[in-house]
Amino acid sequence: MIAESLAGKRIAITGSTGFVGTALVERLLRSVPDCELVLLVRDGKRTKAAKRVEKELLRNDAFDRLREQYNGPDSTESFTDMTARRITTITGDVSSDGLGLDDDDRRTFSTADVVIHSAATVSFDSPLDRAVEINLLGPVRIAQLCHDLGVTPHLVAVSTCYVAGNRRGKAPEVLVSDGPFDIGLSWKAEVDAARRLRSDNDALSRQPDQLARFRKEARTELGAAGAPALAAKTEQLRERWVRDQLVEAGRSRAASVGWPDAYAFTKALGEQALTDTVASHGGDVPVSIVRPSIIESAWAEPHPGWIRGFRMAEPVILSYAKGLLSQFPGVPEGTIDVIPVDIVVSAIIAVAAVGPEAAPPITQVASGGINPLTYRMLIDYVSTWFGEHPLYDPKGQPIVLPEWRFPGRGKVEGELRRANRVLGWSEKTLQALPLRGKQAELAATIETRRAEVEAATQYVELYGLYTECEAIYQVDNLLAVDRMLDDVDHEVFQLDPRIVDWEHYATNIHLPAIVQHARVKTTPGKSRSTDRMVRLRKQVLDPKRHVAAFDLENTLIASNVVESYSFLATRRLNTPERVRYVLRTLSEAPGLLRMDRRDRTDFLRHFYRRYEDAPIEQIELDVQAMMHELILTKSFPEGMRRVREHRAAGHRTVLITGALEFNVAPLKPLFDEIIAAEMTTTDDGRYTGEMKSVPPTGETRAQLLEDYCAAEGFRLDECVAYADSSSDLPLFEAVGFPVAVNPETRLATIARKRGWLVEHWSKADGAPKPLLPIGPMLNDRERRRRFVSSGGGR
Repeated sequence: MIAESLAGKRIAITGSTGFVGTALVERLLRSVPDCELVLLVRDGKRTKAAKRVEKELLRNDAFDRLREQYNGPDSTESFTDMTARRITTITGDVSSDGLGLDDDDRRTFSTADVVIHSAATVSFDSPLDRAVEINLLGPVRIAQLCHDLGVTPHLVAVSTCYVAGNRRGKAPEVLVSDGPFDIGLSWKAEVDAARRLRSDNDALSRQPDQLARFRKEARTELGAAGAPALAAKTEQLRERWVRDQLVEAGRSRAASVGWPDAYAFTKALGEQALTDTVASHGGDVPVSIVRPSIIESAWAEPHPGWIRGFRMAEPVILSYAKGLLSQFPGVPEGTIDVIPVDIVVSAIIAVAAVGPEAAPPITQVASGGINPLTYRMLIDYVSTWFGEHPLYDPKGQPIVLPEWRFPGRGKVEGELRRANRVLGWSEKTLQALPLRGKQAELAATIETRRAEVEAATQYVELYGLYTECEAIYQVDNLLAVDRMLDDVDHEVFQLDPRIVDWEHYATNIHLPAIVQHARVKTTPGKSRSTDRMVRLRKQVLDPKRHVAAFDLENTLIASNVVESYSFLATRRLNTPERVRYVLRTLSEAPGLLRMDRRDRTDFLRHFYRRYEDAPIEQIELDVQAMMHELILTKSFPEGMRRVREHRAAGHRTVLITGALEFNVAPLKPLFDEIIAAEMTTTDDGRYTGEMKSVPPTGETRAQLLEDYCAAEGFRLDECVAYADSSSDLPLFEAVGFPVAVNPETRLATIARKRGWLVEHWSKADGAPKPLLPIGPMLNDRERRRRFVSSGGGR
């Protein structure tokens, strides 16, 4: 009956790249072979709508059965040809008036016999204004467009059972605004208020004190990464602050009027707004509303356990399996109203097929009223399964599951917030210390742990109300639709939630699927993260790479500009002068460190002033000694070997350093190009202490490498960059293959988050470890030697 009813129909679908939308498109293509689909999809930042359908939708494993069917030997048409024939993509956005359609796409949309609106912002922590624009006004815009075009397709709008709000007991299949708990909200007033709130918070975020705070936070996170990186991070923090204010506003507003969050609140108002809009046009567009409960992985279609993205339960379940959560708010005997995605899709298609005359105005798709899964049942299934199939920590040890408890939400939130404060203090303390390499990894590990605690806190805040919800959603209309179907439909489109055996579903379908989907460690033995670093190392040494750019200090050698200067400055001092120099340098060290962390370029300019009046001939002579007595003895053999490996692979090697050009001149045989700081000179052969140009630090390094690649015909995305500091972030972001070497704390954290290759290189065994930054003392004759102009006078 369903296939025959929809045969030859043109069905427009919004939200086709989402979880429900993907399953819906697949089922219609496979089970209703004579229908055509019109998919309304937004353009991405870099990808057009039609390309998104190809990449994000049709390549999903949901379509494996169809691919096998159409690409098989008995098929007369390929999968690609079939989808091209039956799918038309139009570019639009439900958050825009008129759906943002051009004239051609409006004409295409007007040919639809059925419109299935499944697009939504399903996040439980969406900013209030975004939830209003999409969840509340999205259905209104579709109805208004149909009215403007003079067409009357059957509009099937996907909502949620949780529009019922924080009620207990039976929740019938009626509009909230028609029920006994309606409090008379005006959806138009809520729209106006949300838009004003966005404008007000945006204005507040631009106040001088707020902008100063955002910039300070950006500097704390990135250090001396350079003005462009700090500016971008500052703006990102400002936008995040506005978003956070609107997220909190959504939670608070929803809670104040009886809903768990902005998602359920705006969905409820969206139903009211849709019916009001249709009624205002004389009911010209027939509307059916389908309300699923918590949608989870498939029972059977397109294959058992199919899921796209993580839903509500998965993060909580995996956090428990990893030992991060041992308690979560909820009532043990309470109902967790879960429904597999394929039952939801079957219900949507069935409602569309029976037509507006026979379909109920509202159809709830839920399990709690006729086949309940209790919270305790779910925890028992999860505990038993992970007890038999444990996850493993990075050391290869099985994670022992904690005993699950059912405390109140306030207690859990309090414990998690206290843990977050302790970890935040520890992370801040470690970032203030001059740690690098494997020591800095500790800070990155703490940051990761803090992120996990923050995520657990968010789960409790977002989902706690759902696990405590005691509403029982009635499905009388769903069962009525099911009775309209024939035997073939019952076999192909299963609507009845009673088909689900929860123990079988949890232990044989859902849990194995989410573990596979999450790619967590499920086998003993050492973590494969080491293998990942090996793979990344092979990538950077692949002959296809073009250029390998290296920083010098703490990347190739365990030295810095202060040590280089001190070696040269003390080489010709007597013992009393050396003592005075060391004491003065140690007293200046804290200030120099602060300047270096604040702005590397300013630090170098300030420090290099000390070379004023230094004889060029003397420096050239002493640099040769420094090469053997300081640079080479403090070099990282693995780093020098890596430079040679790049050269052997045919890559150009470039040294980009803030060190002075004369200090790195002895390294020229290793590199095809050296880009270093240069100092002006006087006519009588002395250095002035002033720079010829901006020292190559921060964003300047990225620009210099870009210029080099442009001049030589190389691609930046095929370049490798090695450095140790967050000040090199612009360089890392410019290339395709960043490598953090002995990273300081901030960079270690960033590298871990972004999945970059991290190398820990050590000095050669037996290398000297001088306690003070001074050069070996010369004999009296050499110390008294005087250098003047290059004319040869002494």
